[in-house]
Amino acid sequence: MLQGQNILVTGATGAIGQAICRALVADGARVVIHYSRNRDAATALLAELGGQGACLGADLAHPEAASALWAQAEALGPLTGLVNNAGIRSEVAVDAPLDQWQAVWEREMRVNFLAAVDLSRAAILHFRQHGGGRIVSMASRAGQRGYASNAMAYGASKAALINLTKSIAQSHGAEGITAVALAPGWVQTEMAEAFIAQHGAAAALTGIPVGVMAQPAEIGELVAFTFRPSQTSLNGAVLDVNGGSYLR
Repeated sequence: MLQGQNILVTGATGAIGQAICRALVADGARVVIHYSRNRDAATALLAELGGQGACLGADLAHPEAASALWAQAEALGPLTGLVNNAGIRSEVAVDAPLDQWQAVWEREMRVNFLAAVDLSRAAILHFRQHGGGRIVSMASRAGQRGYASNAMAYGASKAALINLTKSIAQSHGAEGITAVALAPGWVQTEMAEAFIAQHGAAAALTGIPVGVMAQPAEIGELVAFTFRPSQTSLNGAVLDVNGGSYLR
């Protein structure tokens, strides 16, 4: 279904990123596996996937890193897709010292949103020269309904990703460049486990009608589905994956 597609996946060494890569390759795509620091995990994933792609490192907290990452990826061959999956979740209280407050917000927006902005810009310019392409961004339920006071930066960055997706969809769809966002609730990842360790399982599971977190494989399967050539009309969609915990 995805034969001939070459897709850059950021944050590909985390649980969701690995699941996305596995699902894309299972459907016939090749992947460029981005990692920040865990090169061993990236190379192990590539080996698991039968070498169907490549690994590239970049620290997306640096302003120049995203554009440089894209340049390295397209040097390997024309790309047909981008998955903006890299993300962090930090906490800072509103009564923290101003410099700490600003540092958390600046890093969160840089990694979660501004890196995706630069990558999406590069992707649009590249896709214009190669017959189109698709951008899938990993947003969050937190970007739709608001978030806890000490993690507002995370929610705001994800809301911005949703708006970016809609803007790309409206502005560039006629060029064959389409965009989709996924908005998961809690997913069974290290981030979720860290939250549960601090706040307890009830804090994460309360309000989820199905009573369980999503599995990374669910997210991977859905991302692969959005890249099917037949799914052009998903352009601009925000797909909820939250177990019924947020309905709109």
